[in-house]
Amino acid sequence: MDITIFNSFLPQTDPEAAITFYRDVLGWEVRLDVGYGDMRWITVGPKGQPDTAVVLHPPAADPGITDDERRVIAEMMAKGTYGGLNLATKDVDATFAQLVEAGAEVVQEPTDQPYGVRDGAVRDPSGNLLRIQQR
Repeated sequence: MDITIFNSFLPQTDPEAAITFYRDVLGWEVRLDVGYGDMRWITVGPKGQPDTAVVLHPPAADPGITDDERRVIAEMMAKGTYGGLNLATKDVDATFAQLVEAGAEVVQEPTDQPYGVRDGAVRDPSGNLLRIQQR
């Protein structure tokens, strides 16, 4: 079986802020920007990795969720407990220095974890937690 991860999904509440963060802070490229009504789905991905992408989607777009579920999703996003992504870099300290200079909201400075990895975390403008691990 040959299966790869091609797209992952993260919610976004402000398309322009999301584009600015993923393009200007993380240095990723915007690959698609699709609108429907007042909603936008934005596909971004790391430069040089065309087979890996994240689709930033409006969190309330699913017609199968209730208003109460939308409220819970909004509350969880505001607390940063709804969406997340694990990324990797060769030098997490250098990456964090660049992210801080670019204005990223740091949640956790790079730390040696007791389970054997060095990682840190930032939050995107919609509250998604991005953990960055040294590999």
